[in-house]
Amino acid sequence: MIIWLNGTFGAGKTTTAEELTSHIREARILDTEKIGEMLWHVLGVPDGDFQDFPPWRGLVVETARQILDHVGGTLVVTQTVLVEQYWQEIRTGLAEAGVPVRHFLLHTDQDTLVHRIEADTKPDSVAGRQWRLDHLPRYQQALPWLHREAEVLDTTELPPGLVAEVIASRVWPHGDGLYR
Repeated sequence: MIIWLNGTFGAGKTTTAEELTSHIREARILDTEKIGEMLWHVLGVPDGDFQDFPPWRGLVVETARQILDHVGGTLVVTQTVLVEQYWQEIRTGLAEAGVPVRHFLLHTDQDTLVHRIEADTKPDSVAGRQWRLDHLPRYQQALPWLHREAEVLDTTELPPGLVAEVIASRVWPHGDGLYR
């Protein structure tokens, strides 16, 4: 199974994923950005985003399938996908591979997003701050299809630990698969 945490930068995907994997037996985080970085090395830096490389979408599906075939369990993916066609390709590929996916959109209001992005002091976050701020309009444009395709969780007032508990309770309402 895959639990896909979508949402724009600052919504809490990474921190929530860390919390979530601590609650789930045999859970691992799959960082699909590493696949994008590998493609940069091979194909060069794209004009837009590594997700624009068609091989990225296929490699995400194949990597997830092979990891799950090898170790089983649950993969938690923290990846912002704002292009509906790209999400459809990934979702369809995973379905054809027999991999169930629960897609969650971690959402918060614009002011909170800007505050979180500007307050993030991790070195890689400071360097990419403007890039992340510049992507907020793309996120707003993607919201209609994201609301159709994902289970939406408002993270504005919820700490990541509680967001992780809500996700876990939705995926396993009776506690099956959880450590508790």
